[in-house]
Amino acid sequence: MTNTPTRVPPRATTLPPDSSEVQAHLNQLESVVVDLQAQLQTAQKLASLGTMAAMLAHEYNNLATPVLSYAQHALEHDDHELMRNALDMTLRRIRGMASLSQHVLSFANDERTALEQVNLREVIDMTLQTLGRDLQKDRIRLTVSVDDDLTARCNPNQLEQVLFNLLLNARQAILPKPGSLTLEAEPAGDNAVILRVRDNGPGITPANLERIFTPFFSTKRNADRPDRRGIGLGLAVCRQMVESWGGEINVESTVGEGTTFTLTLPTID
Repeated sequence: MTNTPTRVPPRATTLPPDSSEVQAHLNQLESVVVDLQAQLQTAQKLASLGTMAAMLAHEYNNLATPVLSYAQHALEHDDHELMRNALDMTLRRIRGMASLSQHVLSFANDERTALEQVNLREVIDMTLQTLGRDLQKDRIRLTVSVDDDLTARCNPNQLEQVLFNLLLNARQAILPKPGSLTLEAEPAGDNAVILRVRDNGPGITPANLERIFTPFFSTKRNADRPDRRGIGLGLAVCRQMVESWGGEINVESTVGEGTTFTLTLPTID
């Protein structure tokens, strides 16, 4: 009996992909990454809006309570002057509620504008109004040292989102004790400006400081109130947005003394 040699099929050869195919695949992956980054920013903004809603519910109650009491008192007494005062208070309080609502709607707007020259003081003032709650009510002393003519080149909507998260983090860190919060800015050469957000809260431990910009890392998930919780997206998205403008964001913290976030923003292309 003759052994028949086993025939080995020819080895399939894999041709290297055409360079145009590789580039097309890279372009597709880049598009997916951009879409995911946009979704991450939207998710973080929705989380911020949830926290904001908890704060606004309290503020709306504060605005409405005296209106109801005053109106009821005016109706129980046939006093035209009292009724006039009640209407005047109602008008002022309703305007306050409308203003708060407008700021929330503006913040929730997902329109993505191009980079432009932005007045820092105007964006800071808008962000403080968007918070929907006077920090003095939380026994937090606010100091803003930013020149009226200081500007940076960035996305104004995104800058407001970044500042909102930094201010919210500072407020949550300080509560429930009284404290101070400072925003200051200064030119950094001809092509940049430095903006600092500083609080005198409890500070961040070195171990947590190393992970502070990691997505979904948070030390506030189990806070006792909704307006003091976090899901760990804020700072990760802040860094992503600031770097997309050509800027940087860094943090320094000392346990028992406080935390400072420093934004270095470009002033020209």
